Amino acid sequence: MTNEQLQAWIEQISLRSFGVPFRHQARFNSRLRTTGGRYFMKTHHIEINPAQLTAYGEEEVERIIKHELCHYHLHLAGRGYQHRDADFKALLQKVGGSRYCHALPGSKQRKTLPHRYKLVCADCGMEYLRKRRVDPSRYRCGKCAGILRLYVLSGS
Repeated sequence: MTNEQLQAWIEQISLRSFGVPFRHQARFNSRLRTTGGRYFMKTHHIEINPAQLTAYGEEEVERIIKHELCHYHLHLAGRGYQHRDADFKALLQKVGGSRYCHALPGSKQRKTLPHRYKLVCADCGMEYLRKRRVDPSRYRCGKCAGILRLYVLSGS
């Protein structure tokens, strides 16, 4: 599929699903690795990951396009266009867009670090687990504002 075909496809989806035309530029971006697409707030352009089309087909890419068009139309309308906004979630549900894209085959899974440190409040005993070392003198307990002590967990 070419960028021109993608542009026409997005314009068609926008009219069919949202009832409003898409008046900006759409293109493929093969450098995208962890996302199915993106919407640019300054230029209002949309980029789609072509690897999603190859791996999962047109049906899945159409859901990604609907996701990006939700950002587009809500942003231009001055309504909540971010993932956490109720307007975005409601419109995404209404048009049948995907909330998340599938991981690409062969992509590396992110490796999570184990908790290696523990902050303990000297007053109330509240514990906070941390993966990275922090300076306890810069923080206070969120529960009682007590002084925190840092402990290294075993196996670190």
